[in-house]
Amino acid sequence: MFAVVRTGGKQYRVAAGDKIVIEKIEGDAGASVTLGDVLLAGEGSELRSVEGFVVAAEIIAQAKADKVIVFKKRRRHNYRRKNGHRQQHTILKIVSVGGQTAKQTEADAPAAQA
Repeated sequence: MFAVVRTGGKQYRVAAGDKIVIEKIEGDAGASVTLGDVLLAGEGSELRSVEGFVVAAEIIAQAKADKVIVFKKRRRHNYRRKNGHRQQHTILKIVSVGGQTAKQTEADAPAAQA
């Protein structure tokens, strides 16, 4: 089972057990969060209704991206400005998608292959 969720102005396709990196959200490592803005849900090629559909996740870490250097210069005017920026982001592990946990999907996978 998968879902498409929207957070931080971006959309992510998630399934139980996935790890995603999103824009910073409040919370400490180990805290549980719910992503309620579900745009699409389905299994295989079939789509499901997203009424009341919730994606549960656990915060793994709060981290920063690599530094981006912003350098401005106007030639022949002795004007130079150097700024750095590090975007903060949160690493999430998807625990369940619509009530289906990662353990359930792993148990279903071998049965589907047999």
